[in-house]
Amino acid sequence: MGKRYFCDYCDRSFQDNLHNRKKHLNGVQHLRAKRLWYDLFRDAAAILQEEQTKKPCRKFLQTGQCDFGSNCRFSHMTEQDLEKLSAQVQGEQRSKELRQEGADVPPGTIEDWLEKRAKRLSTAQSNSALTEKPAPFQYPPGWPPVQDLPPSLQ
Repeated sequence: MGKRYFCDYCDRSFQDNLHNRKKHLNGVQHLRAKRLWYDLFRDAAAILQEEQTKKPCRKFLQTGQCDFGSNCRFSHMTEQDLEKLSAQVQGEQRSKELRQEGADVPPGTIEDWLEKRAKRLSTAQSNSALTEKPAPFQYPPGWPPVQDLPPSLQ
């Protein structure tokens, strides 16, 4: 049978010889799959810059679908998507500037999370105090009835 070459980008294998490997690596399907893989790791600023230079895809705007998909040379992003992306880019730039200025606290610390959680719980408690009594505890969906649970979980 001989050696086989497995392409991680395309998720397929073939007999490993110079001709087959060269043909596969230069093929359209492999180049598309490789491009899609690397596009997953691009930063938001590069995506925003590229999308702003493209014209909007008329077919995608009219029907919500495009025959070319990710290979379309026009932009499939709406105005709201572009606004969200630009807000994300600005947030990343602000955090980068803060790090360069010497801010010791990283943007997402456990203390920040605990403060937000405490605020959320206090507002939930105040809202529930204004309304009726809180809902009774319910086991997650898919759990057996309480009688069937072991005593440690009842």
